[in-house]
Amino acid sequence: MSAVPFAIIGAGWRAEFYLRVAASLPERFRVTSVMTRDAARAERVTTAFAVPVRATIDEVHAEHPAFVVACVPREVAPRLLRELAAQDAAVLAETPPAADLDALARLAELARSSARIQVAEQYQFQPLHAARLSLVRSGRLGTVSEAHVSVAHGYHGIDLIRRYLAVGMRPVTIVGRRFVSPLATGPDRSGPPAGDRTEPSERVLAWFDFGDRLGVYDFAIEQYFSWVRSPSVVLRGDRGEIRDSTLRALRDVHSPYVVELMRRDMGRDGNLEGFHHAGITLGDEWVYRNPFAPARLSDEEIAVATCLWKMTEYRDGGAAFCSLAEAAWDQELAIRLDEAVASGVPIRVAGTVWEATSGTPGG
Repeated sequence: MSAVPFAIIGAGWRAEFYLRVAASLPERFRVTSVMTRDAARAERVTTAFAVPVRATIDEVHAEHPAFVVACVPREVAPRLLRELAAQDAAVLAETPPAADLDALARLAELARSSARIQVAEQYQFQPLHAARLSLVRSGRLGTVSEAHVSVAHGYHGIDLIRRYLAVGMRPVTIVGRRFVSPLATGPDRSGPPAGDRTEPSERVLAWFDFGDRLGVYDFAIEQYFSWVRSPSVVLRGDRGEIRDSTLRALRDVHSPYVVELMRRDMGRDGNLEGFHHAGITLGDEWVYRNPFAPARLSDEEIAVATCLWKMTEYRDGGAAFCSLAEAAWDQELAIRLDEAVASGVPIRVAGTVWEATSGTPGG
């Protein structure tokens, strides 16, 4: 199979994930061009990745990419999505698809149309989340009624909650609170901290009450880079529980068992297969295999590569993996979460325009 050609509109920090993935998997993916009018970013793309830079969408289309990755600010995304849809381009859009509720509502018609748009909500494809989701969908935990997710901000964390609970676009009541505490500074996108300082850290805690299922959102933005704050997931079903990487479940009513999700990385302890992530096992069972082994990719890059591959399949008639409606719903709930935190009052979200879109997302 020849490498799938795709183009990127935008050349910021997030776009570089796609460029790195393509550079690491040249047999799978090929970047036809990057569109940017920023001279400094254009120079970086050509120097670091040897990819041509274009200034217009027409120039991008002239190279016949299979699809376009839209890595633009959320304020710009709606206009760009409409323009690409009008040209019948298949689009993988970065998150979120719009900045506010009005802009989201104006995307509803596009979501109901035949436009070929998916959104790169990648957390579901990170190895450990993918392994947990596999166990949830297998029925090993029974019906999962609680998901405590302390992994990612806003729409990302909310998307994981919806998928772990399989609640789709079900109406929800949101209760949110903010807590501020001191935290030692850690690294950021530019690298390690410049010095040892302590600064305020804002943590948001919220309940997403779906009636018979509860999602607990718990996140401070520093968790993405901090050396002293870690992600955490707890999933509770009527037949079992996952706490981070530990599964507790029942073989039968008299036979409880406890087993660990074990990460399998090659290139360690004398292994000569090259350093890469192979997958995740539960005892002697593989519950996740990295489809891009033996490429040397981070978990986030594996997730981005999975979005690219699933976009390839979707363009060729395969299943949707995160529709525009799903991503808009996640963003709407994130905005409503901010409102609940600011007001201190529970907010009920139901009957929105996204319920009228096709499909049953989130499960």
